[in-house]
Amino acid sequence: MSPTTTQTITAENVIHLFPEVDSHLASSHRAGTSTGDLEGYDEEQIRLMDEVCIVLDKDDKPIGSASKKVCHLMTNINSGLLHRAFSVFLFDSKDRLLLQQRASEKITFPDMWTNTCCSHPLGVPGETGADLETAVMGVKRAAQRKLWHELGIKKEQVPLEDFRFLTRIHYVAPSDGKWGEHEIDYILFIKADVDLEVNPNEAQDTRYVSADEMRTMFKDEKLKFTPWFKLICETFLFEWWEHLNGGLEMYMNDTEIKRMC
Repeated sequence: MSPTTTQTITAENVIHLFPEVDSHLASSHRAGTSTGDLEGYDEEQIRLMDEVCIVLDKDDKPIGSASKKVCHLMTNINSGLLHRAFSVFLFDSKDRLLLQQRASEKITFPDMWTNTCCSHPLGVPGETGADLETAVMGVKRAAQRKLWHELGIKKEQVPLEDFRFLTRIHYVAPSDGKWGEHEIDYILFIKADVDLEVNPNEAQDTRYVSADEMRTMFKDEKLKFTPWFKLICETFLFEWWEHLNGGLEMYMNDTEIKRMC
């Protein structure tokens, strides 16, 4: 699936197409929680919808910032609004992948199984970046922040230098009729034995799985998976997993954006 617009989103036209986008990366932005779009959702998840995402052009260049709510409305996604994200795949010393099942309170993709942590670098100092090197460092800092927020993993157990950046995936996926994702997603691998203190407002369950156990889970029709996780699994994950302890370097620091939409 791809956005329905054929118009290219640029720094020059973004604020005309999307008035709620701030043309600067800053902590202040036009919040969107005053409308009825979020009525009936969990209070904490509503608060998080005011976080500032990094708005991008198709080449992953930051062209502004907007609230998480604005970035995840399908009306904006269908018009081409794109933002930066990351997906962490954390493996323990037995090479098992840590999965989480998203909480029922989540506004987008509730109750679905997914990779260890999926979120967004914010449009604030330390997590932004116009070139690939600084952008990768920004998503690593964001990954530390969200691993702590969602799963209670202390940053000392996941040091920045241990994250390995593989590639970027450009995809689009609807959650329901109102919400969805349109992201350039930075893929991060890390191998660490960690202590979990799961935030129940973010995740309702966690599970360590081998590659074979992961394949078995996909065959269970009762289980639902986030579209980005399923897409990554169907295309790249198992090959990367096979090279976790040797040869992963050939997949790391990819400068090409993988277009999956």
